[in-house]
Amino acid sequence: MPRGFGGGGFSQGSSGKRFRTDEKNHKKGDREATKKLIKYVGPYWKYFLLSLTLILVVSAAQLARPYIVKIVIDDYIRKGLSGDLAVNQCEAGIKFLGLIYLVLMLIEFILSYFQTYILERTAKKIIMNLRQQVFSHIQKLPIAYFDKNPIGKIVTRVTNDTDSLNDMFTDVVIGFLQNVFIMIGIVLVMISLDLKLTVICLLVTPLMFGVTLLFKKRARRIFGEIRNKLSSINAFLSEHISGMKIIQIFNMEDKKYNEFQNINEEYYNANLKQIILFGVFRPFMDVVKTLSLALILFYGGTRLIKGTIEVGTLYAFINYINRLFQPIIELTDQYNTYQSSMVSSERIFGILDEKIEDQHSDGCNLNKEEGEIEFKNVWFAYESENWILKNLSFKILPGQSVSFVGATGAGKTSIINLLCGFYENQKGEILIDGINIKDIKTEELRRNIGLVLQDVFLFAGDIETNIKLFNKEISLENVKKAAQHVNADYFIENFDDGYKHKINEKGTTLSMGQRQLISFARALVFNPSILVMDEATSNIDTETEAIIQEALEKLMKNRTTIAVAHRLSTIKKSDNVIVLHKGEIKEIGNHKELMTKKGFYYSLYKLQYENL
Repeated sequence: MPRGFGGGGFSQGSSGKRFRTDEKNHKKGDREATKKLIKYVGPYWKYFLLSLTLILVVSAAQLARPYIVKIVIDDYIRKGLSGDLAVNQCEAGIKFLGLIYLVLMLIEFILSYFQTYILERTAKKIIMNLRQQVFSHIQKLPIAYFDKNPIGKIVTRVTNDTDSLNDMFTDVVIGFLQNVFIMIGIVLVMISLDLKLTVICLLVTPLMFGVTLLFKKRARRIFGEIRNKLSSINAFLSEHISGMKIIQIFNMEDKKYNEFQNINEEYYNANLKQIILFGVFRPFMDVVKTLSLALILFYGGTRLIKGTIEVGTLYAFINYINRLFQPIIELTDQYNTYQSSMVSSERIFGILDEKIEDQHSDGCNLNKEEGEIEFKNVWFAYESENWILKNLSFKILPGQSVSFVGATGAGKTSIINLLCGFYENQKGEILIDGINIKDIKTEELRRNIGLVLQDVFLFAGDIETNIKLFNKEISLENVKKAAQHVNADYFIENFDDGYKHKINEKGTTLSMGQRQLISFARALVFNPSILVMDEATSNIDTETEAIIQEALEKLMKNRTTIAVAHRLSTIKKSDNVIVLHKGEIKEIGNHKELMTKKGFYYSLYKLQYENL
């Protein structure tokens, strides 16, 4: 057998098997997602029931209108023209039925308004609660989750995907039942009018359902692809808008334009598949409807000439057959919405199913709050056994200041991540005041740690709220005291509105030094027993550093301070310096002691600071 032929045959078989497996998994996933969504609908079942009742009444009124016209034509107009009924009787009957017709239209209008209002409001309430739950869950996820998932994709889950579910609650849940009711009602009315003509009308039904099933299979895959491409666009935009300065300074506009163009074209092509699918399906349904109408006119017209059927009945059938195909088309649209919503729900529940950070809620509190820190034979890796920290052991006494130094990748930041509880060590123990941090409530642990990072993040708002972080228990007076301690008050009070001065997200209207000073005030206003600075002064100019050094010295007194720093001034004043190399401790001592040893620290010092 030729190689190409054999390979092609195997590939096709595997593809078919994979497709069936995917379909099975999709159905299982849809069922699970539907069960989860029902839980959110449960508290609002009364509103959905009321909406369903209203829409069924509206549907019944819609079904009655063609029948009323049929009665007018057959029982009054035809009999009036033939003389079988008096003119005044015809006029009275037509006026009465016309009045009923108008009343039914008025009922439809009023009830449709209330039904739409109730359903839309209920759906928005459900989505609001779901979006709130998703956001709350995101805040509890471990930092490792955000390391692996782009911000843009997470934003898509909270915004676009939740909005997609709103369409399902408004269009699918009630709309499906409405359309099924209308279809059944139309068929029953048609049967009551003329059974033979009904059978003729429904001859095209098998063809219609066959095409619908084919449409269903294709739609599921296309909607999944569209959602994936949209998520990629959001992730790309979020990342590159945040890094716009880098793009512009390095003249990367054209390159990034081409990258976005490729992603955008993929999204366009995915949507094009959807357009083609609907472009074929809907005209085909119109052809089937036209075929059904042709059968009615041919068979019904023949019987009308023979006198075995009345004009009003034929009119009613033509009207009903037009109405019959409308809910069928709407059902396919609703299936479209349903599939899109299932894809979105799988993504949303994928986040909600993520294991949240262990808060150690059954843990203990720190009663002493002395700030003693001890690492005992600590091993840590972000992935598998690619160890970042190896058998790390050291002890920091209360009130001591310790600096960690080492080349990039030595493990300095990892120590801080472990201490703050962002990650958990795989081996060994980390103790604070003699208690394993795994036995301490996470909230309690972080309450006792003040963290200042190199890249300061400020929220959109005013300076006061960025210092106290929306904590209502912290007064403005305490905020001012913290700012004064770090000498931040000198520039804050220069603003006309002082501590109420508005700043943008990330504080782009402030200088790097001003943002750092605010972050110092933020950490200090909570009065932690442990102060952690991760390259906290690396982005501060020499003049600004001099301003805060005095404050730092006072603040570090009687407070355990850990610093990951490259600044010579910070390292020199530390009680101890711990030198790290590839996750291991090479030296411990103060600046003078380590310089005397002329070991790792001495080499780093000569390499980095000899020109200072």
